[in-house]
Amino acid sequence: MKNKILIVLAFVFVLKLNAQETIIFPNQERRVITTGVPFLLIAPDARAAAMGDMGVATSVDAFSQQWNSSKYVFSETKQGVGVSYTPYLSKLVNDIFLGNVTYFNRLDERSAFAASLRYFSLGDIEFINNEFEEPRIQRPNELSIDVSYALRLTDQFGMSVAMRYLRSDLRIQGVDGDASAANTFGVDISGYYQSEEEAYADFNGRWRMGFAIQNIGPKFQYDDTGLDNFQPTTLRLGGGFDFIFDDYNKVAVTAEVTKLLVPTPPVYGFVDLDGDEEQANDGSEPRIIVEGKDPDVSFLSGMFQSFGDAPDGFSEELKEFTWSLGAEYTYQDSFAFRAGYFNESEDKGARKFLAIGAGFKANIVNVDLSYLFSASKVQSPLENTLRFSLTFNIGERAYNEY
Repeated sequence: MKNKILIVLAFVFVLKLNAQETIIFPNQERRVITTGVPFLLIAPDARAAAMGDMGVATSVDAFSQQWNSSKYVFSETKQGVGVSYTPYLSKLVNDIFLGNVTYFNRLDERSAFAASLRYFSLGDIEFINNEFEEPRIQRPNELSIDVSYALRLTDQFGMSVAMRYLRSDLRIQGVDGDASAANTFGVDISGYYQSEEEAYADFNGRWRMGFAIQNIGPKFQYDDTGLDNFQPTTLRLGGGFDFIFDDYNKVAVTAEVTKLLVPTPPVYGFVDLDGDEEQANDGSEPRIIVEGKDPDVSFLSGMFQSFGDAPDGFSEELKEFTWSLGAEYTYQDSFAFRAGYFNESEDKGARKFLAIGAGFKANIVNVDLSYLFSASKVQSPLENTLRFSLTFNIGERAYNEY
């Protein structure tokens, strides 16, 4: 009996000793969530960019496909085409960009559909084996093709479903053994509410609200031996109010919050058996999760897990929400001036910027411009970048929503 007690005490002692020898990796203070195909998180159009990268609850435009496609059932225009161009890292290179083309068609009073193409080019990359050979040019790129259908469920509320095909061709021919592109698919679910115009003391007003869960889809690999990557599944919630002063002047104010529905990286450590404070390469000191939850889960489990897996608890969960505020002044539906602010926690990416922009309408063409000023110590790849969008309204004004 005494021998058994001694064995149990020795076992408890070893466990306590090992627990004391757990070493926390030192690079866990900033747990930035990373995903595959991050180009989907770049605002593709100048109007949304000028208002702080928002669009889930703003009024409908040709680029609603990228933010909340249910807004199309509130379009006064029968159909339209939007084209946008966004330079990326323009201070360093001139051939990395995000391009977008969108077409929408309001079929009738209750339904609409849209289709779009987003193309992200990483520019030309030259490979030279020696000075006597001609350089080989490679053009890595990523793209998405979206199709959506929106249905107006009541006079003030509509919902939409969008399907997305994703292709990421980042591997280099002649360098990677298997240079085929990664492919996957995603789904968006969104809703939009727009109230009737109401009379207040000195102005009329209208409320707007919207939600969207975007890029719901399976994990994918960039190569056969690589890790599984989550898509940038994103929850967007927003609301706004239109101050309608008269037939010529209107001010729209909007707020939006977003959150990646992707697991938070846990805090890893290892049992330092030999006391050298370095993890052994022979597998005798395996990596363990000290705080947080295992991120190796399915994409559906990851969506629900993302609300409660931050190692620092609720305070860290709040840091994973980004927020933005935007305002738009419109004169006679012909000229618009916009401004916005976007904020992200220092520990989750530190994106903070101010943006301004303007829009002009000439006959059937809308021209929108935006410019970004970084307000963070971390320089934005879009800092001091001029973005522009064109919208072509096809056909006469077919619906009267206001």
